[in-house]
Amino acid sequence: MIEIRNLVVEIEGQRILDGLNLTVRDGEVAAIMGPNGSGKSTLSYVVAGKEDYEVLDGELLLDGQNLLEMNPDARAAAGVFLAFQYPLEIPGVGTMTFLKAAMNAQRRSRGEAELATADFMKRVNAAAESLGISKDMLKRALNVGFSGGEKKRMEILQMALLQPSFCILDETDSGLDIDALRIVSEGVNALRDPKRSFLVITHYQRLLNHIVPDTVHVMAKGRIVKSGGKELALELEANGYADYRDMAA
Repeated sequence: MIEIRNLVVEIEGQRILDGLNLTVRDGEVAAIMGPNGSGKSTLSYVVAGKEDYEVLDGELLLDGQNLLEMNPDARAAAGVFLAFQYPLEIPGVGTMTFLKAAMNAQRRSRGEAELATADFMKRVNAAAESLGISKDMLKRALNVGFSGGEKKRMEILQMALLQPSFCILDETDSGLDIDALRIVSEGVNALRDPKRSFLVITHYQRLLNHIVPDTVHVMAKGRIVKSGGKELALELEANGYADYRDMAA
């Protein structure tokens, strides 16, 4: 379970999160929606431990552990996973090399033996097939020359292999066509588990038609201003955010 209490964050002197409170329980899929500039992506970066953000106040707890005292690699080992809106290309780093290094780093942090090559290959090939990731993609440098949809599928492949306990999807639907959206959503849904929670950041109902949330939160000016069930997303799709901008003022 992730618990965020009175989180206040600035970057370059500008306050982005202003007393944000949010709880996502084990097994829950929570969606965050809100206008541009409301702080949605900042929240994802702060949870993951991205530098440059100054936390002025608040708590950030994952299963009782204080994430604010951990480096990004320790947060990942503790179970945090962030799927980026715009995944980076990493020339010179093979996809398979990257995946094996990530998996074994987390296994070492848990005191587990590293994966044998045969076991690693079996896991990767099975997960890649379910996500429509070709063997050619696996042979290339990480994300280099990939389409937007291929990059997003690679993010979900990483999530499937690492098996995190708290997954943040930062506008995963951005740049996806209908087929890619379906494939990525099916990959996410296959990972839903009573011990795993998700925070889905999106602007659009279309993603939530595929990844149906348990709760929906509206964010404006750095705070959660309203929470409800999945029907709240339909209301936002129909009416926009104008009323919620006023609530946050």
